[in-house]
Amino acid sequence: MTTTAAQMRAWRGPALLTYGFRPFFLAGGLWAALAMLIWIMALAGALTLPSAFDPVSWHAHEMLFGYLGAVVAGFLLTAVPNWTGRLPVVGWPLAGLVALWLAGRLAVAFSSYLPAAVVALIDLSGLAALALYLAREIIAGRNWRNLVVLTMLGALLLANGIFHWQAARGDYAAHGAGLRLGLGAAIMLITVIGGRIVPSFTRNWLVKTGQRARPAAMGRADKLAIAGMVLALGFWVAAPDVWPTGVMLVLAGLLQGVRLSRWGGAHTLGEPLVWILHAGYGFVPLGALALGLSVLFPGWLSGIAAQHLWMAGAIGVMTLAVMSRAILGHTGQKLSAGKGTLAVYLAALLSVALRFVAGAFPGLPAAVLELSGLLWFSAFAGFAAIYAPALMRHRPAPGRT
Repeated sequence: MTTTAAQMRAWRGPALLTYGFRPFFLAGGLWAALAMLIWIMALAGALTLPSAFDPVSWHAHEMLFGYLGAVVAGFLLTAVPNWTGRLPVVGWPLAGLVALWLAGRLAVAFSSYLPAAVVALIDLSGLAALALYLAREIIAGRNWRNLVVLTMLGALLLANGIFHWQAARGDYAAHGAGLRLGLGAAIMLITVIGGRIVPSFTRNWLVKTGQRARPAAMGRADKLAIAGMVLALGFWVAAPDVWPTGVMLVLAGLLQGVRLSRWGGAHTLGEPLVWILHAGYGFVPLGALALGLSVLFPGWLSGIAAQHLWMAGAIGVMTLAVMSRAILGHTGQKLSAGKGTLAVYLAALLSVALRFVAGAFPGLPAAVLELSGLLWFSAFAGFAAIYAPALMRHRPAPGRT
């Protein structure tokens, strides 16, 4: 096969396996909803997980490495052919990657019945295979610019390994270095890739609607914001509770806020598919500021509450924004959010707000936390219900990511 379109036409199996975003975005959305439902039931005492991980660590692991792992796989398997000009993974090889991801979810869920090393090996295999694929494509396509993405994917893989190691020796892995490194890698992925797609998609929409405003081009402010975030995350991973870390996080948050303000988000309120990208990225500076303040003033703000601005806000909202837009574009639909998609966005945003409030004010009724979880479940279950038909239906060759 010499072209992406020809390779996809040659596949005679399910449409779900014609491009990486199809199975992984659907699996990610379904898992985000199901894992949250399991977590709510576990909190209520209605379910005991057969996992060797403590319940909080299982929840954190599956949202960070399970859900996000699926979204990252779907995004990269779709974007890399555009970056390198090489063919995508289609058909049974793609099914094999999905199977590795699913095996990881099952191994972690039933890890009390398996040796810890076996669980880690199964779970790490999916991200490792994705990293090897990305390395091969970057080298073959001489796409050196995206070595930075490979570095962050490698950091996510290393973080998952550390998380497993800490859990196996009985540590509280949800508060360990593996979780911090993994979350830091995720935030850097959003910082780098979001810094490309948010202003690009914003510019396209502003041109289409005839507005004169334009996002600022990549410049010194962006480079400073990226460097500041790298430095702050390095401090946070290594020494999360010392005051220099708090100062670096606050400064990084301010720099990221300046960066976001240069992209013209205020001009995009007429299209949810665009403003949600700005809202999702907005949790990057908000999370950094809140986390920094929680370090500097630990009695004033809970670090867990602040951390969820990144975990649920930056990761959850940004991935919903990217997945919904990518599905519409790659399945030949109009790039505009319908009422169902808008409801999904609003449910996710409200879920994040309630999760932050529940963590910041621990004296509130448990119903606040449960409502946050139910809203999260509604957002991702709604996403899966809305977009599953398009993901499972054959369409013309996809456009650009």
